[in-house]
Amino acid sequence: MNSHPWFYRLSLLATATALCVVVLGAWVRLTDAGLGCPDWPGCYGQWDVPNTPEAIAAANEAFPDTPVHVGKGWREMVHRYLASGLGLLIVGMGVFAWRQRHRPGQPWRVPLLLVALVCFQGLLGAWTVTWQLKPAVVTAHLLGGLTTLSLLWWVTLRSNRLGAGRLSQVRGLGVFLAVGVLAAVGQITLGGWTSTNYAALACNEFPACSLGEYWPDNADFSEGFVLWRGLGVNYEFGVLDHPARMAIHLVHRIGAIAVTLVLGGLAFWLWRAGGLGRVMGVAVAGALGLQVLIGIGNVIYSLPLTLAVAHNAGAALLMLVLVTAIHVRRPIARS
Repeated sequence: MNSHPWFYRLSLLATATALCVVVLGAWVRLTDAGLGCPDWPGCYGQWDVPNTPEAIAAANEAFPDTPVHVGKGWREMVHRYLASGLGLLIVGMGVFAWRQRHRPGQPWRVPLLLVALVCFQGLLGAWTVTWQLKPAVVTAHLLGGLTTLSLLWWVTLRSNRLGAGRLSQVRGLGVFLAVGVLAAVGQITLGGWTSTNYAALACNEFPACSLGEYWPDNADFSEGFVLWRGLGVNYEFGVLDHPARMAIHLVHRIGAIAVTLVLGGLAFWLWRAGGLGRVMGVAVAGALGLQVLIGIGNVIYSLPLTLAVAHNAGAALLMLVLVTAIHVRRPIARS
């Protein structure tokens, strides 16, 4: 038996909203609007962006180190409003799931976990602003957003049950999927670290890194992967020198090769299963190939905003495809 029809619709709406929040968050970060509002949860001490001469003057006086930029402020606040709406949807799902928990086929444990996760995401969002775009926090916020999206999609799939367990008899697929998900999450983490340290163009050539060199001797790996540098530092536009940023970019490229091999193998494994497995194999290969091409394009065309945002959306798409593959691999236990 499936979950309550309204719960399924609510989870589908929350999944779509979460995808919008992830993509919008990337756009905010890539347009340098992450500190468009220097305080949290409001913006310069109010619930919208100062937009009159009097309000802007008062805000500039209250926050002299971060003068008002109305466009950046609105980008940040729209993201906060949408994220808050997502939080309310997830809380509603949690309440609904708990009340329907005795209904056969009704997921309730993951919806309750999502309530806790979205609360922690709100805390990370606050720290992102108050700790001035600290790379470890911003990367964690990105991972939290993608985890929220993935779990929402999992709940949606399990609520409908369509295709669940259809590939449960494919030998070795469960292990291959686990390795694939770990590889994808690791590469997404490296991508977040690359972006938050403004290292996306530290290597500005492809396939070489810079000046025709594939592995520059001056890349500083020890400095590039210091996770915690204390508080009180404004990380907008980055604080690392070029050799450290180049080291981060090189590791991200190595990760791209590794995840391509792993997910390429997973796609082939699925293809060999035939039927639905063949469809899922094409989906994994397509999402992977698209991500690789966008990543290369970002280097060749010097990180245009459209491609940079698309790279984040591609990561989200890849996680959704992998979650779907797990769904069709794992049967639903009978109540």
